[in-house]
Amino acid sequence: MKKVLLVLGVLLLIALGIFFFVVPGRVERSMNVVLNRPPYPASERAAELHKTLVVADMHADSLLWDRDLLDRGSRGHVDIPRLIEGNVALQAFTIVTQTPRNMNIENNDASTDNITLLAIAERWPFAAWTSLTQRALHQAHRLQDAANRSGGKFTVIKSSADLSAYLDRRRQNSGITAGFLGIEGAHALDGSLANIDVLYDAGVRMMAPTHFFDNDIGGSAHGVEKGGLTDKGKEMIKRMEAKKMIVDVAHASPKTIDDVLALATRPVVVSHTGVKGTCNNTRNLSDEHLKAISRTGGVIGIGYWDTAVCGNDAKAIARAIRYAVQIAGVEHVGLGSDYDGAVTAPVDTTGLVEITDALLAEGFSERDIALIMGGNVVRVLKENLE
Repeated sequence: MKKVLLVLGVLLLIALGIFFFVVPGRVERSMNVVLNRPPYPASERAAELHKTLVVADMHADSLLWDRDLLDRGSRGHVDIPRLIEGNVALQAFTIVTQTPRNMNIENNDASTDNITLLAIAERWPFAAWTSLTQRALHQAHRLQDAANRSGGKFTVIKSSADLSAYLDRRRQNSGITAGFLGIEGAHALDGSLANIDVLYDAGVRMMAPTHFFDNDIGGSAHGVEKGGLTDKGKEMIKRMEAKKMIVDVAHASPKTIDDVLALATRPVVVSHTGVKGTCNNTRNLSDEHLKAISRTGGVIGIGYWDTAVCGNDAKAIARAIRYAVQIAGVEHVGLGSDYDGAVTAPVDTTGLVEITDALLAEGFSERDIALIMGGNVVRVLKENLE
């Protein structure tokens, strides 16, 4: 009997070891796919131009995964060494706190959650197993910890002054990078608008009302009702604007976007999206919303995955950017990769020179490419953060 119990105990330990230390990596490897591995080819002109750019990406979900961002990874799309190699000056790290099972772009409710099991498998603090706010705080703390351990190679941007000081340093040393924090879906507030202050104090500077399902703030483009902002949602937008937080309407229903735009007195962004003009589905933005968001002074981040651009290469991304620029204006379009967000991307973040090359092939000037690849995002953050 003792031998049987010993064997069972050993088997249990092995099973737990696999669950905690093997499964998370395999799950990520299967979900965050890179179609083409480095090195990434580009024309000589694109390679030289890319070195001069201040590249900024408005969306990556890298904090979800069981990787130290200071280490160069063999899976996924983003980490700090790869950001530096790809000449990415500024990366938005967006926090995910709940996603539905069988997630799709048409119809989801909030009755299921993929993140609970992931939080357990990745050994998140016990409080984060049940509290969405604690999940957000855990991810925010992970990013700040990476900055604290980076020896100055990575900075978390929390203010306009932070951004200006960092960019001054980067002009002297291109071997550094920076990030700022956003949140996908205000269900991360755990139902309390007071948690806006809690998350702000943890470094969050951008937040979307909804993600893949409707919540008590508003309707999702992928929800059941797909309604507009609730009264609580309208109050949330006012509180965010008072704190100079950036409102992100990625994943919002058309009605929620309309309601946000009716309230907004500051720039509104879409951190990651496609456009119906080149890829017509419920995930992507109409011409009317492209124009309306540009009128706020905001930026539309074009994604890299197939549902966003109806293609799987830099040319498809550049086509979507070209269309968005034609409708919204070149000062209002940027990059919104959705890296590490359970998507298949053509390149990892070291390969963004391919987008620079594709934009040249689309006939964009070097000035316009500088705006699209990061200048517009930097402008919005500089002018609108506290």
